[in-house]
Amino acid sequence: MPEQTEIRTTERAAPPPPPPAPPATSDAAVIRDALGVGIAVGLSGFAFGVTSAGVGLSLLQTCALSLLVFTGASQFALVGALAAGGNPLTAAAGAFFLGARNAFYGLRLSAVLGYRATVKPFAAHWIIDETSAVTLAQPDRRTARLGFTVTGLSLYVLWNLTTLAGALGAEALGDTAAWGLDAAGPAVFLALLAPMLRETVERVAAGLAVVLVMVTLPLLPTGVPVLVSALAAPAVLVVQGRRGQGTPQEPGAVRAGDDGPPARPDGTPESRPATEEDRA
Repeated sequence: MPEQTEIRTTERAAPPPPPPAPPATSDAAVIRDALGVGIAVGLSGFAFGVTSAGVGLSLLQTCALSLLVFTGASQFALVGALAAGGNPLTAAAGAFFLGARNAFYGLRLSAVLGYRATVKPFAAHWIIDETSAVTLAQPDRRTARLGFTVTGLSLYVLWNLTTLAGALGAEALGDTAAWGLDAAGPAVFLALLAPMLRETVERVAAGLAVVLVMVTLPLLPTGVPVLVSALAAPAVLVVQGRRGQGTPQEPGAVRAGDDGPPARPDGTPESRPATEEDRA
């Protein structure tokens, strides 16, 4: 009697449904948040105008820095180095290194915003900490463009107006430290960044970056500690990768990319039918 081989057909479980789409963000909410950032940080231009005039820069030089450079931290670094008696070339080099981080923002925002080549040079002038934070917080390209435009426009206009007012009224305002205006920009940026640090790896990287800045700040020229702090992210990722490779795999665990045995319609795994090689 010829041996009969039973051929069994199995059905794979249906793929899981796609994850739900992120909730839509209304235009009014995006504009409200963007204007809040633009106004809060734009007021810091008062402090820059006063500080710049206090170190001996003319009204034209002060306003030109805000119009053409438009990177608040770099501008403060420049006038701060000049106020400390530093060489103008050294002060400019430190400001340049501090502003170099915007180039990395630009690489990320270029894909998010998707502007044409003719628009990118103009948009690049507005790529700073605050516009990057607002843009990357949006769920889609349309709201990302809206947030970038409103933040950049409101911040650029207000920053330059308050720079002019600060330079003109430097004597009336007095010491900028008493007003605390120089802390408004970093405070707003930290308020935007903190809610984005949801995972432990992100928090560890942020904490290590702070430590690197605090350690290198007294030792390195202005602007360089910020670049050194960028090493925190790859360092944490390397450590995480090594820990993942050293974790032993449990017996019977399914490796990444392995679909495992086929499943019955009810979702329970089904063993593979024995083949001739298995019987042998």
